[in-house]
Amino acid sequence: MTLSVAVGKSDHAWGAENAPVTLVEYGDYQCPYCADVHSMIQSIAKTMGANLRFVFRHMPLKEMHPCAQYAAEAAEAAGAQGKFWEMHDAIYDHQSDLDSDLVRALALTLRLDMPRFEADMEARRYHPRVERDFMGAMRSGVAATPTFFINGERYQGILEQRALLTALQRAQVA
Repeated sequence: MTLSVAVGKSDHAWGAENAPVTLVEYGDYQCPYCADVHSMIQSIAKTMGANLRFVFRHMPLKEMHPCAQYAAEAAEAAGAQGKFWEMHDAIYDHQSDLDSDLVRALALTLRLDMPRFEADMEARRYHPRVERDFMGAMRSGVAATPTFFINGERYQGILEQRALLTALQRAQVA
């Protein structure tokens, strides 16, 4: 399977645009497996350095994870204030306590403009953005989180650091 929505300027990405390897994750902030791979991705990024570009896209599985949609919209609201990755990391770091009160506390800790953040959350301003990511996941055949794509091709290996790193390094020289 291939990625149906190409990586673009509106994606949340770190790493150089021209990195030889782009890793796209469809994730859910309340998914315990996503939290497990979060630290794994950070470690892999240190190993690969400038050779890796990482993209995160939302796929909140609302039926199983009732706080995932709210958390995704909060990450987007933080992103509108230039702090997507800080909120992203903070949510995963505190996933076991995830609820709307925690998310607001994280926003305060990140020194977001709270009236703006609260207004964005109340208006559900970033719901369309999260929904766009979710629909892109559906079109790409994603049924579970986390799901990864390496240079546009779905990663089918086990979700273990050595296996994923090996696949990324192979893609680097392909």
